[in-house]
Amino acid sequence: MKTELSAELKLYIGIDIHKRSWKVHCATDLFAGKSFSMKPYAEELYKYVDKHFSDYEVTTAYEAGCCGYKAHRSFESYGWKSLVVNPADIHRKGKERFTKTDKIDAQLISRELKDGRLKSIPVPDKEREELRSLFRRRNDLVKDYRRIKSLIKMQLLYYGVHIPEEHDNDHWSHKFRQWIDELEFDYSTGKGSLESKMRSFRFIDKELREVSNQLRAYCRKHYKKDYYLLRSIPGIGGIVACGILSELGDLRRFSSLKHLAGYVGIAPGVHQSGSNYKTLGMNPRAHRLIRSYFVEASWQAIRTDPVMQNYYRKHLGKDTKKIVIKVARKLLSRTLAVIKTEIPYEIGVIQ
Repeated sequence: MKTELSAELKLYIGIDIHKRSWKVHCATDLFAGKSFSMKPYAEELYKYVDKHFSDYEVTTAYEAGCCGYKAHRSFESYGWKSLVVNPADIHRKGKERFTKTDKIDAQLISRELKDGRLKSIPVPDKEREELRSLFRRRNDLVKDYRRIKSLIKMQLLYYGVHIPEEHDNDHWSHKFRQWIDELEFDYSTGKGSLESKMRSFRFIDKELREVSNQLRAYCRKHYKKDYYLLRSIPGIGGIVACGILSELGDLRRFSSLKHLAGYVGIAPGVHQSGSNYKTLGMNPRAHRLIRSYFVEASWQAIRTDPVMQNYYRKHLGKDTKKIVIKVARKLLSRTLAVIKTEIPYEIGVIQ
């Protein structure tokens, strides 16, 4: 008598990805399966599955991290379903929170995948992923720029060199740079130290300008419509617009302001138990880089838009940090509305 399978065979693969090796756990819809280590190549896993589970419907999952999305794209090219998950979304029971190994991590991912409790993060396409790399490179340069300026000022302070009042601000004009170049020290070593720092400063300054120009030019050319819609909002300049396009992608994918605010991290945590209800401040789960950009953009919006000024003044007397978060959420609301309606923002019009 010939028997036929009444249900499709399913394979769930949890992977703990590292640079030099992968720890893999394979589980079927019926059995817990086994764990093993392998070389960090998707082709090797494909050969293993093709040999031992050729008739199975395959679903894979691994944690988002330094290894990016190459493995995910490879798995999908094999016809598998692939998830890239936030590590915080992987549920750990009791004592599992106090034991961590690569093997256990792979087993947990496989278990959560099998139980249907995992949800993939949004995976950007290659174009937006590489745009994001350029944006983050600019952010790294900004940190280096601030650091080298601090080092130069620290040396001047250490040797008792007083900066002229007209130059003692965050903007380093060409006159101020020339003034630093003309400083003299008792010995050549002190001068050499300062000259070395100034060479680093000029290199970083040039790199920062070039990367910023390249970033804006690319967004103006390839995301022209959304770029200029974002630029119409007071407070959102060219770099912030590039950050939104590269880090958040197409804002039309967000179903509501609540969805977007939760993703960016401009949403309060809440704790309720019976009649006790309190907010816990800013949610620690956030896109920290974009959240910081929106907070900075909010101060500019307050200065340039009368509607935002009135909104800010209405809350005067409260904690300033809390007020600017309210403004940032309002700015986020404008951003989503402008992209979804595709109508540029007009200053003075309440939205």
